[in-house]
Amino acid sequence: MKVALFIPCYVDQFYPHVGMATVRVLEHLGVEVVFPTEQTCCGQPMANSGYMDQAQPLAQKFIDVFNGYDYIVAPSGSCVSMVRNHYEHLCSHDDHRATTVRQRTMELSEFLTDVLRVKMPAGKFAHQVGMHQSCHGLRELRLGPSSEVMTPRVSKVQSLLEQFDGIRFSQLARKDECCGFGGTFAVAEEAVSCMMGDDRVNDHLQAGTEVLTAGDMSCLMHLEGIIRRRKLPIRVMHFAEIMAEALTV
Repeated sequence: MKVALFIPCYVDQFYPHVGMATVRVLEHLGVEVVFPTEQTCCGQPMANSGYMDQAQPLAQKFIDVFNGYDYIVAPSGSCVSMVRNHYEHLCSHDDHRATTVRQRTMELSEFLTDVLRVKMPAGKFAHQVGMHQSCHGLRELRLGPSSEVMTPRVSKVQSLLEQFDGIRFSQLARKDECCGFGGTFAVAEEAVSCMMGDDRVNDHLQAGTEVLTAGDMSCLMHLEGIIRRRKLPIRVMHFAEIMAEALTV
């Protein structure tokens, strides 16, 4: 199976080690990973701000670059949701390539659980982990349980991580609440954004979280900024980093 790796802008610019961890996990599981160097932004920042005319050529570029691969995998629920759920409005309905690429674009935990159906190799991560469920992955990709939906649903990330020896999970009071990042929302509504972030960090503090994880570095970037300013003893890691570290033990 040949998988194309799509790396979001903020991972590329600020957290390249998350991209490398994603590659290590996929290759450890026997997947051939290809990184198309022509890739650019998926267009989500423009679309979220209402600039659809500027998002459209980026969507078309994405289709051109990633057409022809078995799957396109990204360590980001928000970017994957942009492609899968919103390219329909940016690409021609007659472009069958666009439909195929949209269907084959998957978030990392989704790909591992739904396509590979992996049973993780032996590994160890002896820490208490607090799960943050990012909004796009939770409510647009349905990667985990949300309080407004009564149908039972398993967290895909937790189902992967719980296979490692020594790992424990924090019991949060509000496990599916937004962190307050929301892209440009964090700039336009800074005070509200920071208050929401503080609420999430406080929930993890009371639960005894040692390592805070999620599937989107955008959310973790926001929360880590708050954690650093408050000088709190919480380590922030993308779940791909946890998996890569556990698999090397």
